[in-house]
Amino acid sequence: MTAAETRRETTPWNVPNALTAFRIVLVPVFAVVLLGHPHDIGWRVAATVIFALAIATDFVDGYLARKYDIVTSFGKLADPIADKALTGMAFIGLSVIGELWWWVTIVILVREWGITLLRFVIIRYGVMAANRGGKIKTALQAVALVLYLLPLQLVPALGWLLWPARVIMAAAFVVTVVSGIDYLVQAARMRRAALRARG
Repeated sequence: MTAAETRRETTPWNVPNALTAFRIVLVPVFAVVLLGHPHDIGWRVAATVIFALAIATDFVDGYLARKYDIVTSFGKLADPIADKALTGMAFIGLSVIGELWWWVTIVILVREWGITLLRFVIIRYGVMAANRGGKIKTALQAVALVLYLLPLQLVPALGWLLWPARVIMAAAFVVTVVSGIDYLVQAARMRRAALRARG
């Protein structure tokens, strides 16, 4: 850890970390509500609200951490885990109830967890920061998952949202894969540069 990072390190008891912990707690709650009654309109709306609330905390805690320069070891470790657990549960849940192809879920989860593990492996060569593609991916996934979680197939009046939902999910899938490849390239460059610097 550099001197600058040491100065910014603060107590783990802060609002961004509290939001991250809250997001983790909501994951099993979301899973039970979604999988318990997947074809009941009220329960599906409740599952969608819980997911939307949880995913919103991701954007809020990131904003607060950047605005107030809050960096903690807990946050650096727990935040990506919370994000992947939440979206992963949503993808898996949608596939379990038959509303999203399993191959889409598998490819996305392999990419998500693979890049998360890569970040920890590559940390010896430097911090792999989130790029624009990664941020776009996160936003597209959030919107696509919220739309898929809504009871679009149960409420005829919402049927018109099915195609926009599929288009956004397709865009999220493509950006997820492409940004994953970009991270692999970035990691390889960081490793080569670090090895050259070491002589």
